[in-house]
Amino acid sequence: MKGSDTKRRSFKRQLGELRYHRRFIVATEGRITEQTYFKGLESKANQVIVKVHCLQGKDESAPIHVLRRMKKYLQKYGLEGNDEAWLVVDKDKWTDEQLKELYDWAQNNKKYGFVLSNPMFEFWLLLHFDDGRGAADPATCLKRLEKYLPQYDKTIDMRKISKEMIIKAIEYAKRRDHPPCIDWPRQAGKTTVYRLVEKILND
Repeated sequence: MKGSDTKRRSFKRQLGELRYHRRFIVATEGRITEQTYFKGLESKANQVIVKVHCLQGKDESAPIHVLRRMKKYLQKYGLEGNDEAWLVVDKDKWTDEQLKELYDWAQNNKKYGFVLSNPMFEFWLLLHFDDGRGAADPATCLKRLEKYLPQYDKTIDMRKISKEMIIKAIEYAKRRDHPPCIDWPRQAGKTTVYRLVEKILND
């Protein structure tokens, strides 16, 4: 009987290990596009153990509010094992001073990350379809994206985004981010979102 109990405990422990998911905690400005995109990456990842948890926000999209949501989450739940916490924002109208606070936060822990799209997250989406040249301003970026995603209205069907398209977007983004920026892309028509996406796909 004792031997049976030992085997049962061992089996439960193995199940627990198998069920463990490495989590990427992601705080974004947008409530729809970014969250739909990052949650959709779970099915594209090499390992089924990857989970993406997007922090819900209301209408508070300023970088400081994105950071506050993350800090509040980490204070309550923390990170386990190989979990990571990432901030995802747009350059938009935000000042360097505002963005530097997020960058400085990310430097405090190797499990933290901060990525930015200049001028907007839709530029990262555009790179799934073409190299993004000539689409550095918001109006042109959206117009080009609508050519590939007709009637785009902040929603995106991740079933139409293949892993091959994501890999191509990573390649395009790396070419544009050369040499790699240290903090965030200061020039429009660049994005560092690929750094987070690449980690999710390859882990």
